[in-house]
Amino acid sequence: MIKRHPLLTFYLLAFGLAWLGWLPQVLGARGIVPFNQPYLQGLLILPGIAPALAALLVAWATQGGTGVQRLFRPLLRWRVGWLWYGVAIATPLGLLLLAKGVTVLLGLPGAATESTQEGVSLVVTALITSILANPWEEVGWRGFALPHWQQRFTALTASLILGGLWGLWHVPLFFWVGNPMATYPFGLWFLSLLALTVLYTWLYNATAGNLFVVTLFHVGLHTFGAAVQGVSWLSLVLVYGLVALILLVRFGPTHLSPQPRIKAG
Repeated sequence: MIKRHPLLTFYLLAFGLAWLGWLPQVLGARGIVPFNQPYLQGLLILPGIAPALAALLVAWATQGGTGVQRLFRPLLRWRVGWLWYGVAIATPLGLLLLAKGVTVLLGLPGAATESTQEGVSLVVTALITSILANPWEEVGWRGFALPHWQQRFTALTASLILGGLWGLWHVPLFFWVGNPMATYPFGLWFLSLLALTVLYTWLYNATAGNLFVVTLFHVGLHTFGAAVQGVSWLSLVLVYGLVALILLVRFGPTHLSPQPRIKAG
């Protein structure tokens, strides 16, 4: 089954492992079952590694050690033009500052802001958790799933499918009382993630599948997202959507980049 349906197997594992870590916390926080025990907090490591672990298991089952090496090698490919490092780090900050400007210009209600001390703590926490979790997400979403989707569809269609499933993967967090994502407007957040996935695909294809650069972009979005406060979700949708549209017009839906789209080999 794994060899015949590697992509389906990957998603079953990625969802199953992550939700195994999240659902006890959701049920415990809502008082449905007494799962909010300290010893169950260890299960929260599962969502952080689920995409990479799912991809590893499928790669091993279908291609053995060679497949595992091919899966993780792009994450260690740090030799890339310095321009791409600048793009990966500066773009998330630029997008968030632009969204902040749109929020102020249009008088949109922004997310709640924290005090200076709480804000610094939030940024540090976001940076640490992103460094620990985001590389493994990228191994699964971009390193494994995206090339498989791009083997079947254009880069744009692959991005929308990947983004939609990526959004659904996060659903338990919206029911976890006390988790910051439980306060997000799901519809706007989901639209922003779809648009962002197009940006991820552009960066991934343009750098010939460099997961190290894509991971920097992911870490930057989370870290700067904690630093640039008071941004409206509607403004994020508008900014991300506009940039995604520019990339689509400039490079076309087939590859979404100046380089050919990366396909599963």
